[in-house]
Amino acid sequence: MKTNQQTINQTNHKINWFQKFLMVCSGGNIHILRKTPSEWNKFSGIGGIVLFTAVFATLSAGYAMYTVFDDIWAAIGFGILWGLMIFNLDRYIVSSIKKTGTWWNQILMSIPRLILATFLGIIISKPLELKIFEKEVNKQLNTIIQRNKKQLQGEMSGRILQQSGPFETEKKQIAEKAALYQQSYDSASVELEKEILGKESGLTSGREGFGPNAKRKQQLKEQRRQDLENYQKQVAPRLEYLDQEISKVYTNLETERKSTETFEDKFNGFAARLQALDELGKNSAIIGLAATFIMGLFICLEISPVLVKLISHVGPYDYLLEKTENDFRLYSKEKIEKGNALTDFRVEDFKDNLKK
Repeated sequence: MKTNQQTINQTNHKINWFQKFLMVCSGGNIHILRKTPSEWNKFSGIGGIVLFTAVFATLSAGYAMYTVFDDIWAAIGFGILWGLMIFNLDRYIVSSIKKTGTWWNQILMSIPRLILATFLGIIISKPLELKIFEKEVNKQLNTIIQRNKKQLQGEMSGRILQQSGPFETEKKQIAEKAALYQQSYDSASVELEKEILGKESGLTSGREGFGPNAKRKQQLKEQRRQDLENYQKQVAPRLEYLDQEISKVYTNLETERKSTETFEDKFNGFAARLQALDELGKNSAIIGLAATFIMGLFICLEISPVLVKLISHVGPYDYLLEKTENDFRLYSKEKIEKGNALTDFRVEDFKDNLKK
């Protein structure tokens, strides 16, 4: 009768390949699960969640790496590697929760695992949020780039004023002194003209014609002209040097500005996109709320296997697992005790032989 019952069980309860795969994903012991058909659906469900979490982690890491390296094959390779790591980690987290012991003990055991699962959920959700809001993020990135360029231009203008300031100041001083020479020359020219035309003033005789006073004023005018020309010739090399130095400042900073703007135009990496997403959330309540819900969804997805394992009732699988582990503990303890006893016997026998 017992043999017939076992035959019926084996006929009616067979694990298909997909169920077996999901059970492996759940971290359950397949040998024990074969004996507990009532637990198959629960562990298949847990395994499905672990599997799909790993798939989302693969997509998330792949997109993140593509934004960093801009290489599809590197993104695929790293995405698969990251997904396998998340899969193994989730599988370990779920399988490490035991249903034996008190309820409070199970809660305390689950807290670190829930914290770790929450952290993993946040990590997985961020790249997928970037992909979901890709158009909005690209627009905000352009805004950030233009803002950075404007700030860069302001900094460059400040540096131009700082570096070219001494040269400009000296040029201004030279120009002011040249203006004084020019003013003296112009004044002498006016006085000469008044003297020739006979316009009376405090400095002219009031008699028309080119008389002695006009000759003196002609000499003064010529002297002022020579002073002006001599000064202009004297400062010409210095002005040329100052212009070259100012031109160098502008050329160097312009080259630096173009180089920096080239880097700014490439400001579209993963960190830059995270900054854009953060600014979008602050500027738009709808996007911020949507991003929060997406992150919450992935956190719930990540912690759901732990919660399912935690709130589920103790089933046949848990009893058999506890029995199996206890059998191994007893077997190990028995082997240790036997080994100790045999060692003690051999030591005593050796001592007795020495006394004879």
